[in-house]
Amino acid sequence: MRAVEITGGGGGPEVLKPAERPVPQPGPGEVQIAVAAAGVNGHDLHHRRHGSHPLLPGESDLPGLEVSGTVAAVGPGVTRWSVGEPVVALLRGGGYAEYVVAPAGLCLPVPTGLTMVEAAAMPETTFTVWSNVFADGWLRPGRRMLVNSGTSGIGVTAIQLASALGVEVYATAGGADRCAACVDLGARAAIDYRSEDFAQRLPELAGGVDLIVELVGGDYLDKDVQLLAPDGRLVLIGLARGPRAEIDFATVAAKRLTITGSLLRPRPPAYKEEIARDVERIVWPLVEAGRVRPVLHAVVPLDDAAEAHRILEARGHVGKVVLQVGAR
Repeated sequence: MRAVEITGGGGGPEVLKPAERPVPQPGPGEVQIAVAAAGVNGHDLHHRRHGSHPLLPGESDLPGLEVSGTVAAVGPGVTRWSVGEPVVALLRGGGYAEYVVAPAGLCLPVPTGLTMVEAAAMPETTFTVWSNVFADGWLRPGRRMLVNSGTSGIGVTAIQLASALGVEVYATAGGADRCAACVDLGARAAIDYRSEDFAQRLPELAGGVDLIVELVGGDYLDKDVQLLAPDGRLVLIGLARGPRAEIDFATVAAKRLTITGSLLRPRPPAYKEEIARDVERIVWPLVEAGRVRPVLHAVVPLDDAAEAHRILEARGHVGKVVLQVGAR
């Protein structure tokens, strides 16, 4: 099968090269998928830069954490899925290829009304946002949330999903057009970090917020602590500005704040399957109703995966970049 692999031990986008690989076969409880499209995520950039790491059982050395496609075969014990059914899947790597295998419990039906390319943009962000903001973050209707980097793949999903579930959402983004995109997606207001200090502007708009989705890190972290309301939560999902910061922990203690973070990929399969059930039950109806929609910045052929990575690294995108692999 055709695939894109990381060569030379990792590095810049140029280390992504087309290759031929054996077609993976499904084991017990697994589904083989003929891939139509694959989402590109920040973890893929990290994987590419640092090369292959020691693989856990069931992981692939190929990049790619989410796909859409059709079921090509099922392994022993799989009863829900049949050959030919359209699905999306959350993966343990391997998405940059014509075929993947995925745990049956991490496959979901393609939401009604979405193309395969659109559907490929949904699994990683919906699983991540639901698990961090709602399942673990305990955000509830009527609360206030700030999303730093509102036009990222995670950001556009967080804004839409929280807004659809009755949360008052604010966002930061770079530039007036990207701020306007955040508002169009459901944010009450968006702050242009290029021209304003969000730590000064947000209190004028909203006062304190109950939860912050942090995708930037670095010097944003201490500002987040100052902005959170008592008993608020700071949820670390991305650290584009780096993992280190000076934080006023006296404020953390005085406000009874919780600082937490989570990477979805290493979580146990049972946890991810529980999130999958929640996503199908709660999020998919919102997608099918048009209240949460995929936002595509670019669609790139699989063989040009290096260009897809360059687009993400330029940090000018709004929403997701998707690789076209098979049929639309």
